Amino acid sequence: MDLKEHVTNIVNQYSNMVYKLALARTKDKADAEDVFQEVFIRYMKNYQKIVSDEHCKAWLIRTTINCSYDIFKSPWLKKTVSMIDNLIFSIEERSNVYCSVLELPKKYRTVIHLFYYEDMSIKEIAEALGIKEGTVKSQLHRGRNMLKESLKGEIDYV
Repeated sequence: MDLKEHVTNIVNQYSNMVYKLALARTKDKADAEDVFQEVFIRYMKNYQKIVSDEHCKAWLIRTTINCSYDIFKSPWLKKTVSMIDNLIFSIEERSNVYCSVLELPKKYRTVIHLFYYEDMSIKEIAEALGIKEGTVKSQLHRGRNMLKESLKGEIDYV
């Protein structure tokens, strides 16, 4: 399989995960698209170092998070205003739950997204983020509690 075909397969397989995680981290579609592009550019440069599907997924998650941090460090971001209220979201992105997840602090938003939207286990999240499983559990617990408060009266089973 040549590089172009390989990268196309990886993009097709992981594009939703990378974009949604980038959007959950940045809360801005344009920034999420920039992160998405940067992640797959970095993948093309480093694909030979990736040894398995699990390693690939973890690498993409870690790189997405790192690229999201880079967006927040950008001097450009400090001089712009977020347009999140003016964006047109897909049905999933428009839901009250998803909007509430976007309002969580980054560390809770990330673990909630990976656990619920990417169906990752606590162990997989811990490995991908380079943190302890106990930390993931406590961040999930705190994030759920924050969601309960923000969705109080709207949804009973959060």
